[in-house]
Amino acid sequence: MGLSVTILTCNEERDLPRCLASVAELADQLLVIDSGSTDATLELARKAGAEIVEHPWTGFVGQRQIALDHATQDWVLCLDADEWLDGELAAALARVLAGADQGHAGFELNRRSRYLGGWIDHCGWSPEWRLRLLRRGAGRSGGVEPHDHMEVTGSTGRLAGRLLHEPYVDLAEHLSKINAYTTTIAERRVAAGKRVGFGKLLLGPPFRFARMYLLQRGVLDGWRGLVVCALGSWYAFLKDAKTREAHARN
Repeated sequence: MGLSVTILTCNEERDLPRCLASVAELADQLLVIDSGSTDATLELARKAGAEIVEHPWTGFVGQRQIALDHATQDWVLCLDADEWLDGELAAALARVLAGADQGHAGFELNRRSRYLGGWIDHCGWSPEWRLRLLRRGAGRSGGVEPHDHMEVTGSTGRLAGRLLHEPYVDLAEHLSKINAYTTTIAERRVAAGKRVGFGKLLLGPPFRFARMYLLQRGVLDGWRGLVVCALGSWYAFLKDAKTREAHARN
């Protein structure tokens, strides 16, 4: 069984080599969907033998579907450039390609994220099962921006090992993405006519922090866990505040 590995990129010269190396022995087709890189991303992809599809950014849902549409092999593994497979996951994936568990239409992978130099194993970040391996033609890209997910017709299984992930290089990048994502969410809410009450604006963030830090045991992740939970609370506040701001302007 052949494997297409699709990777979404835009200025990913720092992370892409690690991602490519983790799938080099498995991929029959390497497919990079690039949305306007100006650094060495495309050069690195070409050196690795990847096919490149250059397409303006249409959002995570749209870019992921473009990747699926260009995949040619029996199975499709959908990755971001800041993700890579550990050895156990690579071995489990190889067993699927060799014919194991052929009754499933897709497989979920357990993602583990590294943040500010350490692994986050609580805070609601882990375990994080994401459907990323699917039979070609059995699924599509779904979700609502900026949060995409794969959808398949048929049963799904879970693979051993971890999909490793380093979503932010530093706090500045984390804050920048929070700002961008909350703007997208607020714009979508306003377009749908959804409003946010004052009570949610006031109480939502502290409840979000308490859930992440106490109920989801972010406290066990040390100072990094505190940062993750605090910024999770800020994310909740900012998307609601931006929604109210947009309605106030109108």
